[in-house]
Amino acid sequence: MFETLIKFFRFCDAENRRKFYGSIIVGIFNSLFMALRIGAVAVMLRGVIATAMDGQIFETKTIWLSLAIMCASVIGGIVTRKVTTMWQCEGGYRTCAKKRIEIAEHLRYLPMGYFNENSLGEITSVTTNTMEAVGDVATRAVMMVFQGLLDTSLIIVMLVFFDWRIALVALAGFALFEFVNLFMRLAVKNVSADKIRDDAAEIGKVLEYIQGISEVKAYNLVGKRSRELNDVIDRRKKTLVKMEMRCIPVSNTQSLVAKLSGVAMMLASLYFYLGGSMTLADCSTMLVCSFMLFNALEAGGNYSALLRTIDIGVTKAGKILSLPTMDIEGRDIHPSSHDIEARRIDFAYDTGSALPRKIIDGISLKIPGHTTTAIVGPSGGGKTTFCHLLARFWDVDSGRVMLGGNDVRDYSMDSLMQNFSFVFQNVYLFHDTIANNIRFGEPDAPMEKVIEAAKKACCHEFISALPQGYDTVIGEGGASLSGGERQRISIARAILKDSPVIILDEATANVDPENERDLMAAISELTKEKTVIMIAHRLKTVRNADQIVVIDRGRIAEQGRHEELVRRGGIYAKFIDARKEAVSWKL
Repeated sequence: MFETLIKFFRFCDAENRRKFYGSIIVGIFNSLFMALRIGAVAVMLRGVIATAMDGQIFETKTIWLSLAIMCASVIGGIVTRKVTTMWQCEGGYRTCAKKRIEIAEHLRYLPMGYFNENSLGEITSVTTNTMEAVGDVATRAVMMVFQGLLDTSLIIVMLVFFDWRIALVALAGFALFEFVNLFMRLAVKNVSADKIRDDAAEIGKVLEYIQGISEVKAYNLVGKRSRELNDVIDRRKKTLVKMEMRCIPVSNTQSLVAKLSGVAMMLASLYFYLGGSMTLADCSTMLVCSFMLFNALEAGGNYSALLRTIDIGVTKAGKILSLPTMDIEGRDIHPSSHDIEARRIDFAYDTGSALPRKIIDGISLKIPGHTTTAIVGPSGGGKTTFCHLLARFWDVDSGRVMLGGNDVRDYSMDSLMQNFSFVFQNVYLFHDTIANNIRFGEPDAPMEKVIEAAKKACCHEFISALPQGYDTVIGEGGASLSGGERQRISIARAILKDSPVIILDEATANVDPENERDLMAAISELTKEKTVIMIAHRLKTVRNADQIVVIDRGRIAEQGRHEELVRRGGIYAKFIDARKEAVSWKL
């Protein structure tokens, strides 16, 4: 138990760790105030019994003394409990909020291969369910478990001053309670891991189902996919029920031990009183204490089963944060030119497996600044991977990628990304206003620049026609806009960022003819006086490029200008012939 709590404290940042440590110190004072109730009861009982048995006059000062001790206990308990609760809540929730941000920042610098090997559901689960559970559970568990231990320990210490024999009985009950509590934590050990695994599986399956709903309907897979989703939900339900069914018997046993320990204290007190070794006043005080002693401990014991959730949650978050990032501790470099050069670069997926898949095989290429380079070739030949290597989405296995005469690995990641803007085939827009989506690369850009970029991207007209204009909130992924509209907003985003190198990855592949004219005009505005690298299949997109590079099976198969490559009659010429034939088809 203490190992888990120490692990959680180490997981916290320094500021919030201090809040937890401070709450524990204040919690000790809270326990002292709670223990004062015994003193108040003892003073009153001794006064009452002395009056009844010895015929003494009940002194008013006894009442005032008991009342003063009780008031100090109540007021001190309220103040200290408020402080500990606030500090622990702030520490728990702020830790999880900061860790979410830290995880998001860490993900920025991981190789793209990580996202290919790990499901979206796993990442989403860690940053949502897992961190939410850590925030909720940690706050309550730390507060209840620690406070229960402190309250009970200090009350037992106070009992020593009344009768050490009763203190030993209470200590034995405390030890037996903790022994049973150990079984509770062991009972949920494996189930807690299953719960977090099923949480991730459920989120992943729900996301998959929603994102692929059009394909599910189109191929009449509604029943099959629904069954898969239902199976995942049902498995999680069974795991939760299993956890509860394991906890309930042990929790009831734990509660029974606490109650029986109180009964043992009562019987021992009566036995010692009847045997003449304990006064009636002390016996009465011990009888009252037997009801008070285990209340806090019992409440904390029930929460201690959740410590395993904290342990696993911290481990999973720590696992992501410990993933090796690309070396991002480079220098802030501002290159004087934007020439790009690949020098015999190699790259393979699954390098840790026995059969790594080599995608890029010894490519060397020079891309002069302020020129346009078109990348073409068969599907799966390595075009997109090559462009991602140029922008350092991955690190090359061997060779070098140079930007402005500097190895891209010498740049800090942020200074490197300032040189690149991207327009992908599949545009992702965030659930936010159109204005904020455009200024994504320049969050502080004024509205005038946003509108100027939108006009250059040929999207000002349709944005102005929307009900709230630039303040219109679009659905996640841009679901409320057409494909061409999303592409033009993406181009406006790139225009506003105004990076010197533009990478276009099939930017016009899925655009209808009505939108293509506007989109080509937007791309033309975006690429003025830039270093442009485009992956394209359309003849009109590539024929005017300064150089055309044909990549096949991870190698450069051909390289040159349009007319030169057509005369060679190689892969590019066949590509052009196929495009011309497709365009000439009539219905």
